[in-house]
Amino acid sequence: MARVAFLGLGVMGFPMARHLAAKGHTVTVYNRTVAKAEAWVAQFGGQAAATPREAALGQEFVMACVGNDEDLRDVCIGPDGAFAGMTKGAVFVDHTTVSAQVTREMSSVAAFMGLGFVDAPVSGGQAGAENGVLSVMCGGDAAHYAAAEPMIAAYARVCRLLGPSGSGQIAKMMNQICIAGLVQGLAEALAFGEKAGLDGEAVVEVISQGAAGSWQMANRHKTMLADKFDFGFAVDWMRKDLGICLATANEIGASLPVTALVDQFYKDIQRMGGGRNDTSSLIRRLK
Repeated sequence: MARVAFLGLGVMGFPMARHLAAKGHTVTVYNRTVAKAEAWVAQFGGQAAATPREAALGQEFVMACVGNDEDLRDVCIGPDGAFAGMTKGAVFVDHTTVSAQVTREMSSVAAFMGLGFVDAPVSGGQAGAENGVLSVMCGGDAAHYAAAEPMIAAYARVCRLLGPSGSGQIAKMMNQICIAGLVQGLAEALAFGEKAGLDGEAVVEVISQGAAGSWQMANRHKTMLADKFDFGFAVDWMRKDLGICLATANEIGASLPVTALVDQFYKDIQRMGGGRNDTSSLIRRLK
């Protein structure tokens, strides 16, 4: 069993840290909202720390799942950052979806300080985190990944090293690009069928068994038809992720025409007051 810190107890981090504790690891948690860290400790044991640095003291692994590039910098570097509390040889595992640029920046700082760093963004949403079946895409040094993989396995269905630092983040961008197009296609199909007078659920029962089938169709079509959009990853976060995708595409000379279009559709949802709706709320524009 290992000594582990977990930084960030949002809808993903809270259950991910729980899985580590359930596996018998000694877990110290940190969250900007202290009450949430205290609530976690009350339910699952371990201890809460006042800063990332305090949480990281004496830990073999430090896992993080925060909001964006600046949040990651805040918990990593500076006098109260986790890096300042970690001992040489410890490994930092970042589950946040951030830019590959900040990932490589933090990885370089970690290497200078004698620390390991693995970028390990996840896919599977809140349900995947709750059930411990996340897909984890990793980048970094092979030895650091090998050390961290048994920790990640506490909440992963599949976990793979895909290349050097930043590779996990690039893979997560690919994941979000795929989701954006799939959800828009599903939204258009369901809205189209409704206007044509067909029973959407009956149609999906048939077409989901063929080439059109997808996770989004299986898990979101009923709630989309019912105009219920409180079932996972929020539009605000999706726009953050798609912004990273589009910025990276511009840097490397890739073309993402569908992604750019769907990003603007999500912007429409935000203007409609749906920033906290889940990503399937794209159908709201079409109704």
